[in-house]
Amino acid sequence: MNGPAAPSLATFVYKADPVRGQQWAEVFRKHAPDIEFRIWPDIGAPANVRFLAAWEPPDRIGERFPQLEVLFSSGVGVDQFDLQALPAHLPVVRMVEPGIVQGMVEYVTRAVLDLHRDMPQYRRQQQQGVWRPLPVRPANQRRVGVLGLGSLGQAVLRQLQGLGFACAGWSRSRHTLAGVDCFAGPGGLSQCLAHLDILVCLLPLTDATRGLLNADLFRQLPRGASLVHTGRGPQLATDDLLAALDSGQLAEAVLDVTDPEPLPGAHALWRHPKVQLTPHIASMTQAHSAALATIDNVRRFQAGQPMTGRVDRSRGY
Repeated sequence: MNGPAAPSLATFVYKADPVRGQQWAEVFRKHAPDIEFRIWPDIGAPANVRFLAAWEPPDRIGERFPQLEVLFSSGVGVDQFDLQALPAHLPVVRMVEPGIVQGMVEYVTRAVLDLHRDMPQYRRQQQQGVWRPLPVRPANQRRVGVLGLGSLGQAVLRQLQGLGFACAGWSRSRHTLAGVDCFAGPGGLSQCLAHLDILVCLLPLTDATRGLLNADLFRQLPRGASLVHTGRGPQLATDDLLAALDSGQLAEAVLDVTDPEPLPGAHALWRHPKVQLTPHIASMTQAHSAALATIDNVRRFQAGQPMTGRVDRSRGY
């Protein structure tokens, strides 16, 4: 007689870039051999799928995968998810891994230093053949504010503090960070903005942050402040930004995100002399460390422990 059938392995399905998926597969084979790793659309038996990582999850996810236990975002945000369309009981987890954090720290630090040392103006002078030194201010006389005090915002502020900048931060909920003037809530935003030389936006996209970077906000900054925007494109009112740059209310803008993306070739942002554009590359997940971080969260879930990056659906992040 045949013995009892061996239990099926729990299946993890990866639905994003298939090239990166192969890198994830190698990490899972080495560090989580007890989990069957599959790359979309090769999902195996749907009833065995317990975990799904996706940039955009499939339609009718509850029907397709009746035993699904956790949905992971393959990126740092979840604004591409329709949270209302997902089963209410299904945990949603955003990506938190060292590669994302390090990339954002590098990008924002470069942008802040570029603005601090007047490099945009020097590039314009070079194009005009003008040799004119500008006054140099020490970093401790330059105030930088970060909107968003999650893992990315805190890491950016630590780096900027290490360079000597005076730092402030704002978030929806109250935080306490050593050496950082922290503000919270609607009333705290105005206080945070009032004395900034450089504003950095690292906020997630929610109904509350959509269109937040607008004329009203720009008016609350000191005249001549600059913007570094690495949050999400729909948070920025582009026409208001262009008007603020043209009037001198804002001096410079560094944008890694736009609305729409990719930005149409005829768009005014491409040609504005006080705008620096990059194509949403400030921070990207690193396949190896992202897979390890996801395995760690799977183990946390299996052990009944809190998962890093679990989304609070009432807040949208």
